[in-house]
Amino acid sequence: MSGLFTRLVDQQRKPCQFFVNGTACTARMGDTVMTALLTLNGHLRLTEFTGSPRAGFCLMGACQDCLVLQENGERVRACSTLLQENMRFVIPEQNR
Repeated sequence: MSGLFTRLVDQQRKPCQFFVNGTACTARMGDTVMTALLTLNGHLRLTEFTGSPRAGFCLMGACQDCLVLQENGERVRACSTLLQENMRFVIPEQNR
């Protein structure tokens, strides 16, 4: 699936490696987790009740619609958490 966000040319910030479902990915230092994930994917998570894809709502950490799961079981707010080198996320695939 293509990403929901499109990155414009940005060569001045260093690359930052992270992992999604075990696959190595690259974003830029200073990106939020949301930016990094949504440039690759169309959603951050699926709702627990209906399985609908979610991509955040308020963009300031209040609604918790952007909570994403890390491999270690910890959840982070993707909209307000800066990406760090080698972070590992588990993003469920949407059923088609």
